Amino acid sequence: MYNVGQMNKQIVTGYDLLALTGPTASGKTLLAAFIASRIGGEVISADSRQVYKKMNIGTGKDYNDYVIDGKHVPYHLVDIVNPGTKYNVFEYQRDFIPVYNDLKARGSFPVVCGGSGLYIDSIITGYRMYEVPPDPILRSALEKKSMAELTAILSTYRKLHNKTDLDSKKRLIRAIEIEHFQSSRKKMVSPFPALKVLVTALHFDRETRRRRISERLRLRLAGGMIDEVKKLLTDGVSSETLIYYGLEYKYITLYLMGRLSYEEMTCELETAIHQYSKRQMTWFRGMERKGTVIHWIDGELPLEQKAEQVIGLL
Repeated sequence: MYNVGQMNKQIVTGYDLLALTGPTASGKTLLAAFIASRIGGEVISADSRQVYKKMNIGTGKDYNDYVIDGKHVPYHLVDIVNPGTKYNVFEYQRDFIPVYNDLKARGSFPVVCGGSGLYIDSIITGYRMYEVPPDPILRSALEKKSMAELTAILSTYRKLHNKTDLDSKKRLIRAIEIEHFQSSRKKMVSPFPALKVLVTALHFDRETRRRRISERLRLRLAGGMIDEVKKLLTDGVSSETLIYYGLEYKYITLYLMGRLSYEEMTCELETAIHQYSKRQMTWFRGMERKGTVIHWIDGELPLEQKAEQVIGLL
């Protein structure tokens, strides 16, 4: 919780939304909630693991960070799917659009906050992404056809510039499956909105990032993170799924399975989170190389000063 003096001032800006990102353990959530409280906004999470219910400590759901001056700052796309499911950027774009449209209709400014670079990038670029699931009925029908017949079917969807699709029957069937899905999808789904996004990110030097990560990990382990993973396993979430979720859930699951000692678990987990932070920074630099302008904010500044810098950019 944090106390501020001014609340809910509507802002006039040429931007459609504010994106606040940065490496893990940089204090993004509190800053996003603080800014939202100052400009009459709401927070939309861009965290690939905070979508899961009951996965709180390991994903860093600091609910108290959304309480500013005793008032709750609304947040979205947190706790929206059950643990055990696999959520990805396709679902994220699907879920983001109605939330964004609702906020704009109500005059609430969207503040997107999270460290999942792919999710942030999918909003900035506006590329509509589709997951093409297997179509067993279509596949069964296509399996009965010859290579020549499959090639003819594929040619009805597009010109056959990519000759690798013609190398095997399996490739041809998959190519037709994708084209069939996309042709039907165009009729069903509206395009991703073109958004003018102000992109900001919190920056710390390498040693400070490492220190913050290590300190947070110790707090989470002391705060019941192992019991959280135990409860997920007891509730029926498979060890394979938790390992798939990575980082805290992967290494604590391996510890609970007896495949790592406590000391090995904490050491390997700490190393993995440091590596993840490094990959995040690499992703952000890649976004910059591709043309995204990121306004870096000194993470060591007091909260109010960081907020003032970001709001001043809007």
